[in-house]
This record gives sequence, structure tokens and C-alpha cells, in this order.
Amino acid sequence: MPSSTKSSADQASSEVQEVLINGKLYDVSGFKHPGGSVIKFLVNNGDATEAFEEFHLRSKRAQYLLKSLPNRPAPKDVMVERGYNNREELTKDYAALRRQFKEEGLFEPSRGEIALRFAEIIGMHVLGAYLVWQGGLFTALGVVMLAIVQGRCGWLMHEGGHYSITGRVMLDRGLQIALYGIGCGMSAGWWRSQHNRHHATPQKLQHDVDLETLPLIAFNSVIAAKARNPLVKLWLRAQAFCFIPLSCLLVALGWQIYLHPRYMIRTKKRFELLTLAVRYLVIFGVVLRDFTWAQAIGLYILYDMIGAAYIFTNFALSHTHLPVSQADEYLHWVEYAAKHTTNIAGTPLCNWWMGYLNFQIEHHLFPCMPQFRHPQISPRVKALFEKHGLPYDVRGYWSCLGDTLSNMHQVGNPHAKAA
Repeated sequence: MPSSTKSSADQASSEVQEVLINGKLYDVSGFKHPGGSVIKFLVNNGDATEAFEEFHLRSKRAQYLLKSLPNRPAPKDVMVERGYNNREELTKDYAALRRQFKEEGLFEPSRGEIALRFAEIIGMHVLGAYLVWQGGLFTALGVVMLAIVQGRCGWLMHEGGHYSITGRVMLDRGLQIALYGIGCGMSAGWWRSQHNRHHATPQKLQHDVDLETLPLIAFNSVIAAKARNPLVKLWLRAQAFCFIPLSCLLVALGWQIYLHPRYMIRTKKRFELLTLAVRYLVIFGVVLRDFTWAQAIGLYILYDMIGAAYIFTNFALSHTHLPVSQADEYLHWVEYAAKHTTNIAGTPLCNWWMGYLNFQIEHHLFPCMPQFRHPQISPRVKALFEKHGLPYDVRGYWSCLGDTLSNMHQVGNPHAKAA
């Protein structure tokens, strides 16, 4: 339930920044979180137990740091205020299911899967470049293949960011930097900071950065209402039609040309800057070497447009058409996955096309689990939801795409919706 007033214990500790984990309040007032600003969205706000456990599954250092922080047992009224007592059975059942999956080895990576995924990316890049060099229609086909594999790099770097490629944190982080920098021209460090905030509180106003999409896009009427500029309002009226061919491209170019390089420079991410240099040297110095600069830039924009549409559109299917929760509303980790997440019906083609992220509910529950395991666990996750009266939303791919674009149109045209 939304909470309009804080409990007396929360008010008393307003000067102190605390997070609730396993029934204890940990003082993080002077703590610099290695994972970025995600922690501030869990300070004096809800129960961070599951978020901590899932984000730090593979990190012994995180457990050590947690134990080193000042802490105290959480007062009863804080536990009640944050809804813990009302969700105690759900917490126990979720923990038991997670323990079963761990005992069954479902959090462990597969060397065969790793080899397959990287062989696919390398092979598609080589074949795509070869087709580009052949000229004519083959060049167009090569650009399309390179665009699709740019998206494939995005899926795999996503696994690296959750440390579920090899299960070794530093190795996966290095792989993510290389995949995202060379494959997509973007910053892995920036992505981790933003994406972890999304996972902690998906579809929650003032918390989930994926909702803060103006001026290019508004997925929710609350966000659309913030638009004041007449030109932005006019753009939003057409956003459903512009999203796939144009908005996705503008986001990608904005990230590649400005936002992410600026972040790398400000934070001194030298390895990430090196991956950008490698990317553009390979693209313009090798793949597009036989074209004029005008032709090369035109082909790059086409490549970027297709690749951005592929990955950003597929990411949009999982959350954007769903309701939001309020900034002062406390939801359980499992409730976020149930109420604010959609699965896309699994088929071999869809599983490949979406990198197993069509099982988004399972991914939000267990972000460190290798994604190819999600089809295996989905029946038991569905049973958990049914036991606790929670929705398990599964839609067909084209149906969900229609829902996503329809929502964008309604958000951009609120008067037409009311009529």
C-alpha cells in the first residue's frame, strides 16, 4: 500500500541513512556504494533484503562490507510500515525456491553456452563484414547482419553486467566492457549504474531511471505530463509512429556520441575509451574502408538505426506498457516482478531473438542466473505466483508489441484516449 506518512522510528532516523536487510537496519550514511547510486533508492525505503542478496550473489566482498557497517535490529513498527509482516510467507517461499535453484546448480554458467554465444557473435561479425565488401545488395545484407549482431552484443553484455556469463565478477565485467564498447559503442560502467537502479525498483516513479525518458519518449502519462515545451508535446503525439524507426536511433546516437563518452571521460574509464577507439577503427578503417566518407557515415547510420530498433524495441516490451507504482509505495521484490513485468511467450525463435530476456519475470527475480536457464525455471515461478495470488503475465510477441505501441500512442494523446 502507498504510505503517506513515515513511522515514528523512520522519522527518528531521518538524519541517518539506513537500509533494511534481513530484519536489521544498516547505517549507510557515510558508505560509498561500489555499485553506484542504486543504494540511495533503498535508503529508508522498503526492504532491501532480496535486492542485496540477488545483486551480490557472487560477491564475498559485499557480504564482508555489509557485516562491517553499523547496524541495529529493525523496530517492529518499521517492519510493519514497510510491509514485511504482510509478506512473510511470500518471503519464505521465495527464499526456499531460490535455495532449491541454487542446490540444483541453476545459477552456474555453462561452458557450452558461453562458447556458442561468443562463436555466434564472432561469426556474424565476420560474415557481415564479408557481405559488405561484396557490394550491391550484399552490402545491404551485410549491414543488416552487422546491425543484428550489434543487438546480440547488447544481449550478451547484459549478461556480463549481471555477472552471469562466466560467474566470475571481474572477468564478466571485462567481457561486458569489451562487448558494449566494441559491439555497441557504449559504456558498461554507465549501464551498470543505471540498470541496477531499474532492477531494484522497476516501474517505480522517481526511482526507475527507465521511466525518465523525456524529451524523446514517454511511456507513462505521469511522465508525459511533465512535458511543457509545445514541440515536445507535439512529438509525443506521434511517438508511437516514430519510436522504432527514429527515436531508437536518436537514443543510440545520443549515447554513442555524447552521453557515454562524456561519462567515460569524467570517470576516467580508460579501458572503455579504448574499446570505443577499437570499434571505430574497425568499422571505418576495415569494414567500410572502400567507401567514401559520406557513404560510410550513411551506412553507419543505417546500421545503427536497425541495431537500435532491434534491441530497444525488444527491451520496451517487458515493462513500458504496465502501470507504475508511486514513489512512497513499498512493494516486495517478488511483487515488482509480478506486477510490473511481462514475459513474452517462449519459442525457440523468440528465445534466440530476445536472448532469453523474453523470460523477464524470471530475470527480475534472479538477475544473476544465466538467462538460458529461465525457460527451465518458469513453471515453478508461475506456481509460486499462483500460490500467492500474484499475476504471471505472458503475452505473444506481436500482441505485446501492439500493446507497447498502443500504450505509447495513448500516453502521447491523452485527450483521444479519454474520448
